[in-house]
Amino acid sequence: MDIGTAKATPAEQARAPHHLLDLRAPDEVITLAEFQALAYATIDDIHRRARLPILAGGTVLYVRAVVEGLRIPAVAPDPVLRAQLEAELAEHGVAALADRLRSLDPAGAAQTDLRNPRRVLRALEIVIQTGQSQRELEGADPPAYRMLTLALTRDRTALYPRIDARVDAMIAAGLLDETRRLVDAGYDPALPAMTSLGYREMVQVLKGELTMGAAAEHIKTETHRYVRHQMTWLRKLPYVEWVDLDTVAPGEVVAQVAAWLEGAESH
Repeated sequence: MDIGTAKATPAEQARAPHHLLDLRAPDEVITLAEFQALAYATIDDIHRRARLPILAGGTVLYVRAVVEGLRIPAVAPDPVLRAQLEAELAEHGVAALADRLRSLDPAGAAQTDLRNPRRVLRALEIVIQTGQSQRELEGADPPAYRMLTLALTRDRTALYPRIDARVDAMIAAGLLDETRRLVDAGYDPALPAMTSLGYREMVQVLKGELTMGAAAEHIKTETHRYVRHQMTWLRKLPYVEWVDLDTVAPGEVVAQVAAWLEGAESH
C-alpha cells in the first residue's frame, strides 16, 4: 500500500532512515498500544545511537499516544462482542452505535471521534467489558523526552489546490493498479485498510460503481474534510507550536529547530 498511503519512496528512505514502515499486511491489525510500544523502542534505539528521532504523522491519536504517554486500557478484543457490534454497525450505522456509547459512557463519548466506526467500536468494547468509562481507565505517563512539537498549516485557499494536485498525482502514479493488485491478492475490500480514504474509491471504480473522475473528486472532497477534522483535534493540544507555511519560510523552520537543538545541548 505504497501510493495510497504516500509512503516514503526508496529514494526518500535512502536520504534519511525511516522506521515502522511495512509492519503489517493489509489484513492484519496493529493496535494503538502496539504502535506506542514500537515507537518508544525505536526512539530509544535512535537515542542510543546519538541520533535525533523525528515523529512525523497526521493521525492525532497515535501522535498523542507517544508524545503524551497515554495509558491505553489493557482490554483484549472480545471476538464475540466485536462480531455483535460489527453486525449492529452494518445494520444500523455508526450513529446508532454512537448513541449507545453516549448512554453508556458520556465522558468517553465526548472524547471519541463519533464518526470513526473503529473508535466507537473500541470505546464500546471497553465500557461493556469492564463496566468502566474509557476515560476512567485512561490517563497519561509522559515520556522523559525533551520534545519540540510543530504543526504545519496554511490557508485553505492555498492548501486545497495542493491537496487536489496530490490526489491527481497519486492516481497518475497508479493508485487504481495498486488497489487492483491488492484485491487480486485476496485482500477483502471490506477490510479497514481497504476502506481507507483513496482505496475505497478505487475499489468502487473497479466494481464499476464510480467513474475515475467521480472517484478523484470524492477523494479530494473527503481529504478536505479530513484536514478540517485534523486541524480541530490538533488545536486542542496546548503544547503544539504552529507554523504557518504561508508566512514562514522553510529556512525559518530549520532555524527554529536548530535553536531548539542548541538549547538541548546547553543543558
